Amino acid sequence: MKVLISGASVAGPVLAHWLHRYGFEPTLVERTPALRHGLGGHAVDLFSSAADVTRRMGCWEAIAAARTRLDTMTIERFGKPPVEVDLSRMYAGISSRHVEILRGELTRILYDATRGTAEYLFGDSIASLHDDGSGVDVTFDSGTERRFDLVIGADGLHSNVRRLTFGPEAPLHRSLGGYLAVFSMPDVFDIGSHTLTHFSVDKLVGIYGVHQTGQVRGGFLFRAPELQYDYRDKEEQKALLVKEFRDYGWRVPQLLEHLDAAEDFYFDSIAQITLDTWHRGRIGLVGDAGYCPGPAVGGGTSLAVVAAYILAGELAAARSDLPSGLRNYERIIRPLVNQSRRFGPKVMGTIIPASPLALRLMPLAAATLPKLPTAVQRFIWSQNAVGKALSSVRLPDYSDLTRVAV
Repeated sequence: MKVLISGASVAGPVLAHWLHRYGFEPTLVERTPALRHGLGGHAVDLFSSAADVTRRMGCWEAIAAARTRLDTMTIERFGKPPVEVDLSRMYAGISSRHVEILRGELTRILYDATRGTAEYLFGDSIASLHDDGSGVDVTFDSGTERRFDLVIGADGLHSNVRRLTFGPEAPLHRSLGGYLAVFSMPDVFDIGSHTLTHFSVDKLVGIYGVHQTGQVRGGFLFRAPELQYDYRDKEEQKALLVKEFRDYGWRVPQLLEHLDAAEDFYFDSIAQITLDTWHRGRIGLVGDAGYCPGPAVGGGTSLAVVAAYILAGELAAARSDLPSGLRNYERIIRPLVNQSRRFGPKVMGTIIPASPLALRLMPLAAATLPKLPTAVQRFIWSQNAVGKALSSVRLPDYSDLTRVAV
């Protein structure tokens, strides 16, 4: 069984690993000419069941070793004294199975775990798909034509596979009214391994250290009416960021001085993708390509890892009828997706204060939570939608389907 996976970031390599274990032949196609697996990207979290998946892959030790190691945070606001937050205690209270890691580091580790067992096609993309019921004929941008038993889109919020199969993104794109920008720069503030944040109504600026390079990552979150821009035009996006923050004050002018030189600049809307189904015939979607949940603690990345594991297992279980495997995968993960979607809009009001009252209360809550007993913290975490969803997932055991010795 030959499976084409579009996207080589997180969900794609996880899916490829498990498909190979079950005897499939996975091929990953990635638009970028080389894997973006440096230290770029923002920090992401793996919680609970997602951490368990990487343990079963044999990747957990490498992931834990590459963690961000950001254990403390200072919260500042205009005209208010700073608030100190113990992040290590907060994360311990959320889950004993947790790691925060730069997205680029996670991608590198997953690539290293799969490059010997999966075919990678860099610098190419899918131009057209034709599903005739027994297979999918694929034409690539390079002009190459190949046939696969199945095609999976693991290519993120702006999924090419989703566009080719389900139509334009706009009707499926639900903006949550926020935007995120991230880029690297020299540590001119002597941040080290600390995290420094500044909040105001509708805006958040953060600076955190990258211990592997000695640089820092600058992050910007802001709330705004829906903006019109080309998601591939970095210069246009940089101009939007400067326009939004040029009069902000604090340390922002120094941050923006390094914007033009940043090679890893990332900018995108905080949004959800709302499809009623994540498969059509022999074409399916996994991760943000199918059901981007928007902002959620551990939501997007952890959801993608767990879903990719379950998708591979259900395809292996339904080997002679792959479309039924797609249906079973969708049935199993739908409750997790639905809970993550419900939580996303609520998080927007928490991480970006929407009112002066929220601006006063947020730092107090952030500083108080780590001081509570671990059992109380974990109870609070278990009551939010994503906490409930991730904690309730019991990973199916597909070991009896394994066809490749490990």
